[in-house]
Amino acid sequence: DPDPRRRGRRGRRGTHGDRIVIAATALIAEDEALLAASLRAELARLWPELRVVATVDHGAAAVEAALAQRPQLLFLDIRMPGMSGLEAAQALAEEWPVEARRPLPLIVFVTAYDQYALQAFERAAVDYLQKPVQPARLAACCARLRDTLALRTAANGAAKPAAADDAALLGRLRTLLAAPAEAAP
Repeated sequence: DPDPRRRGRRGRRGTHGDRIVIAATALIAEDEALLAASLRAELARLWPELRVVATVDHGAAAVEAALAQRPQLLFLDIRMPGMSGLEAAQALAEEWPVEARRPLPLIVFVTAYDQYALQAFERAAVDYLQKPVQPARLAACCARLRDTLALRTAANGAAKPAAADDAALLGRLRTLLAAPAEAAP
């Protein structure tokens, strides 16, 4: 496809002022259907070039869909039935094919529980959004994701190999999952 926006690369300057238009793909894992629909709608408003390739309602489905679709971004609820978002992120880090042309997706945790925020942000997540997600906060998250994707694209192999990034992420996720969970209020 000759259109670089469809490949998730730096695109043309669009109608969004001075910022560079970045097309990307995302997966949303949220067990509450109304919250998933709301997040999807707000992402469409804030980042029209973002294509949500799947919306799933539990962690195991997130792993399966992410491995099949290879999105660039993951929006993961932490507490879902069965496998949590943290466990799904770790499973993806372990199962992501080394030969994949794309590095592991950038992860944003979206949850109502602030007890995981510091650990998730420091060890695994590009961002952490607390429900109910505020539009201004989501806009800042989208800007951070676009910047990170642009840096990945600009590096185009000049940075350390994706496998090294994946190993570092896997280590951070293992540390996060091994940390004792604080009791919920």
